[in-house]
Amino acid sequence: MLLSAEQQRLFDDAQKIVFLTGAGVSTASGIPDYRSKGGIYDDSGVVERPEYLLSTDALNREPEKMYRFMKENMYFPDAKPNIIHQKMAALTHQGRARIITQNVDSLHTQAGAENVIEFHGSLYNIYAVTDGAPATFEAYMQDMRREDGALLRPGITLYGEIPFHVTEAAQWVHEADLIVIVGTSFVVYPFAGLLQYAQAQVPIIAVNLETIPAPANVVQVIGDAQIYFDELRV
Repeated sequence: MLLSAEQQRLFDDAQKIVFLTGAGVSTASGIPDYRSKGGIYDDSGVVERPEYLLSTDALNREPEKMYRFMKENMYFPDAKPNIIHQKMAALTHQGRARIITQNVDSLHTQAGAENVIEFHGSLYNIYAVTDGAPATFEAYMQDMRREDGALLRPGITLYGEIPFHVTEAAQWVHEADLIVIVGTSFVVYPFAGLLQYAQAQVPIIAVNLETIPAPANVVQVIGDAQIYFDELRV
């Protein structure tokens, strides 16, 4: 058992759970973890760094490169929510949980979760750079430009941009009575910095395949988050 009886009690008693989630939540849905071997941040075989290809500089200078990179490496439209998304969504339906995710795959919302902050946006929120008018994902997959030539882009946080709803996310963490970090290396800021807003007495659990850099009061569960959430009773 990955999930201890004590941790189950914490979930049972909590009324304001905040989940902080990353790419590891979606690997079971067939979406690669960006920072693992084979992910887009893997150095092997890389000609140009993702930090450039996913930046405002690339959008302004070489949007074709950005478009090609994202289409080839970041879109998995057939991916479906897994047990982790489903259990978290169930807790939001009970009015006892909120989710702040780094993921841009929108699987939390696809699972029906309520009270979700997509901290880095969504790949499926497409709009024109010139006037902000929305466009469909299907249209974007066909062409990076609108019929009138306007450049389209997804509403994700590029390097050089500020994440979405930072103040609200910090407030959610401050109000939490249980914080659960799942599937993230916890090295990307300001997301990792959200923990500084947690109240001192609030229990914090991290469920990951590896130890993450986190304060000493964080209880780290090393193992498969799928198994952990399969064991969790909601």
